[in-house]
Amino acid sequence: MIIAIDGPAASGKGTLGKLIAAHYGLVHLDTGKLYRAVARDTLAAGASPSDASAALSAAKALDVRTLDDPYLADGKLGEAASIVASQAEVRDALLAYQRGFASRKPGAVLDGRDIGTVICPDADVKLFVTATPKERARRRYRELREAGNGVSEADVLADIRRRDERDKGRAAAPLRQAEDAHLLDTTNLDIDAAFKAAIDVIDAAMGLAGQAG
Repeated sequence: MIIAIDGPAASGKGTLGKLIAAHYGLVHLDTGKLYRAVARDTLAAGASPSDASAALSAAKALDVRTLDDPYLADGKLGEAASIVASQAEVRDALLAYQRGFASRKPGAVLDGRDIGTVICPDADVKLFVTATPKERARRRYRELREAGNGVSEADVLADIRRRDERDKGRAAAPLRQAEDAHLLDTTNLDIDAAFKAAIDVIDAAMGLAGQAG
């Protein structure tokens, strides 16, 4: 079983992805970490994330064993990750790994921006998770504040809107809802309610509704 979860930044798709994977006993991949890792390595090499050649080199040399690096959660990497993710060559370099991950048995949950449209267009279930920009900014600001980052909520909102524009407007795999994806708006849902709604959608799609376990 392959479950594809797409959505904009701070929509809750990553947290949902982990919970859904655990619920069904599947492996989980936050594909955003791939681009954050590429951005990290590009910057570590002394290059700009907009340097296509440097970003591509970082993508080709990426060590996926470093995806647990705590630095990938640093808010400062978000903008750089969005920039490298807009580059078609970088996305192509990471495509095979993502599809290989999705093919693991007994199945996988992948979340990102183009899972249901590009990476796994034949996924068994597709979710498009979203929320208003203001609500997503509020969530991200709370996360950053708890992590000790002294950023203002207004700056976070501005960053969210820039990333939305870049993600939706890029030529390579733009963020969009797949035609057969189920829309899940989490604006007014806490994580427990969002998780329940997601499980209800998946169970129904897989014909599991009403079954024990």
